[in-house]
Amino acid sequence: MPDRNPPLFTRVLIANRGEIALRIVRACREAGVESVAVYSDADRGLPFVRAADHAVGIGPSPAGQSYLRVDKLLAAARDSGAGAIHPGYGFLAERADFARAVEDAGLVFIGPPSAAIQAMGDKTEARKRMIAAGVPVVPGSEGPVTDPAAAAVVANALGFPVLVKAVAGGGGRGMREVHREADLAGALTSAASEAEKAFGDARVYLEKLILRPRHIEIQILADEARTIHLGERECSIQRRHQKVVEEAPSSAVDARLRDAMGAAAVAAATAVGYRGAGTCEFLLGADGRFFFLEMNTRIQVEHPVTEMVYGVDLVREQLRIAAGHLMSLPETPPAPHGWSIECRITSEDPSNAFLPSTGKITYLSSPSGPGIRWDAGYESGDEVTLHYDSLLAKLIAVAPTRPAAIDRMQRALEELVIVGVSSNQAFLRRLLSHHDFRRGEIDIAFLDRNPHLASPPADEEALLPAVILAALLDAERRHTVRPVVAEGATTGSEWLRVARREGLR
Repeated sequence: MPDRNPPLFTRVLIANRGEIALRIVRACREAGVESVAVYSDADRGLPFVRAADHAVGIGPSPAGQSYLRVDKLLAAARDSGAGAIHPGYGFLAERADFARAVEDAGLVFIGPPSAAIQAMGDKTEARKRMIAAGVPVVPGSEGPVTDPAAAAVVANALGFPVLVKAVAGGGGRGMREVHREADLAGALTSAASEAEKAFGDARVYLEKLILRPRHIEIQILADEARTIHLGERECSIQRRHQKVVEEAPSSAVDARLRDAMGAAAVAAATAVGYRGAGTCEFLLGADGRFFFLEMNTRIQVEHPVTEMVYGVDLVREQLRIAAGHLMSLPETPPAPHGWSIECRITSEDPSNAFLPSTGKITYLSSPSGPGIRWDAGYESGDEVTLHYDSLLAKLIAVAPTRPAAIDRMQRALEELVIVGVSSNQAFLRRLLSHHDFRRGEIDIAFLDRNPHLASPPADEEALLPAVILAALLDAERRHTVRPVVAEGATTGSEWLRVARREGLR
């Protein structure tokens, strides 16, 4: 029999950056595990680097020369004495070849086995496995499609509209809606080209486009003894297939539907021998029918809302399971308690087609108070570059009911002050005030139907200079000094802090 309580790792390397890297650093510290941050030239002074117990530079700012270099990550793990690697989300998190390389190097990959990532990473193969496991899937082609004539036959059999989707990857890249046959060939070409650039795999396939569905995902946890689910997250507020606001639970899901979707997610995970934390994504139709979309074989950006309503530390559970422990949850999984909403705070200008905004954050004041959580990748004085995605932070609110959670989030968004780069803060406040959102009448096309939310009303725009001036005056009064921790140190003197600050600069 295996040892049920082997020790946790001594040291874990985090193959990621920003807020998720800092989130993992914190989980490691609470578990008594040392953390190793890796950083590119652009990130050398960010909070996750300063917070980690050790930090290793891995190269130039472009991700292709740093965070996506498997050889550099493995070398950093070897040189720092790390026994395991946590991939976070994005970058290499769902690359089976990376997980396999970690395993082959004699290290522990804090995630599912490479075989499970491989099985779920190929969307057409995953569909076949789900059908075999009895999990309902969206009707679609049996495999990749390349020839426009053959694709037209499949599309007409499915019935327009259809969706062209990349076999590999996700996040809306390599995806095109097609509402008539005349547009199909062009959509195949453009989707394949985008998929090739994003994932190195140009294969695409067809799915029936479900009109105005809700996007519901189920959180699962699996160890060597059992697989459970921790309810649903509502992720229907999306822009170009990128999630903007998430919540748990969903106003469209009752206990019966939660049980049915949860059972399907557990069946999906079991079918591929899953271990660790993962998410099954479903489309939920207005008639109550749901269809499997894909499985994200990693921790999700929106995992905090599940943590808030289920009282579970999902990253801590990832560490436990990867180290050979059983999950710490009781035999009867907890029920959801209260309501949680997450807003993604991004450095984008909604009034200018959501173009990315870069530069130095000259002042940042984060919200706090009852029921508020702030998971951030940046602080005042940090530089936001074009090398990575636009996520600055995640703002999470929890309250006893959905209306109370919305009100709490609105209050927190009012408290938030960001100066130096544009953000989507005001856009989020307008979104949460929309009468349909407050009633829970949402679907994945909600933002498409409400493009006016991106543009501020005249009175709001007129107040902006005054708000910025007030924030700058407050910053000047505070004379804020950012703390810096010496590389390799968990505590210690001001001398070490100064040494690390100068070294990282």
